[in-house]
Amino acid sequence: MSQPLNRQNFSHTIWHNCEQSYSINPIFYINLQDSYHVNINILLLAQYLDEQCYMLTQQHWETLTKVIEQWEASVLQPYRGLRRIAKAHLNSDEYQKMLEVELIMERKSQYMLLHKLNLLDGKIIDADDCDNPEPTNTQHYLSLFGLDKSVMAELT
Repeated sequence: MSQPLNRQNFSHTIWHNCEQSYSINPIFYINLQDSYHVNINILLLAQYLDEQCYMLTQQHWETLTKVIEQWEASVLQPYRGLRRIAKAHLNSDEYQKMLEVELIMERKSQYMLLHKLNLLDGKIIDADDCDNPEPTNTQHYLSLFGLDKSVMAELT
C-alpha cells in the first residue's frame, strides 16, 4: 500500500535522468511539444517520478504547469520560435549558439519546476504497487491536454 503524504527533497540531478530519457527518442518528445503543446520538461519529470514511485495529484501537475507558464510563454517559446525561423539564415556556429541560449532558458524552467516540486507533498508508493499505479503522474499530466496514456505507446 502507499505511505502517507510526505515531502521529498529532489536535487538538480533529477534533470540528468530526464535528459537520458529524452535522448532515447527526442523526435517523439518534440512532436508532442509541437502538436499538443506538452512541456517536455514536465513530461520527463512525470515519467521520472513514476519510476521513483512518487505520485503527485492532478492538482500538483496543474500547479507545476502554472509555475513556468508565464516564463515560457513570454520568453522561452518566443525565443524557440525565433531560433526555428533563424535556422535557415544562420551558419551552423551561429545556430548552435542560439541552441545554447535556449538550453540556458530550459535550465531556468527546470530550476523553477524543481523548486516547486520540493514544496509539494507527494505520496510514495510501495514497490509492490508501483508497477501499475492508477493514475500515474504521466497520465495526470497528459490529461491536462486531453491526452491519455496511449500517446506514450509511440515512445516504446
